[in-house]
Amino acid sequence: MIQVNLDLMLAKRKMSLTELTNRVGITFSNLSILKNGKAKAIRFSTLEDICRELECQPGDILEYVNEKE
Repeated sequence: MIQVNLDLMLAKRKMSLTELTNRVGITFSNLSILKNGKAKAIRFSTLEDICRELECQPGDILEYVNEKE
């Protein structure tokens, strides 16, 4: 399972989801779906924009979690 840690990165950067939405140009609802782990996919360009604005790496946002453990 891929876990999305967007909420942790937003907290570390002291940035709201609304602010990130405005900076990246993604709708609030789509970014919220990603933040809540409900997204089925993400475009690399979107991931790149998020990483640029949060000054982080993709691995800071996306994490593989083994469900069997």
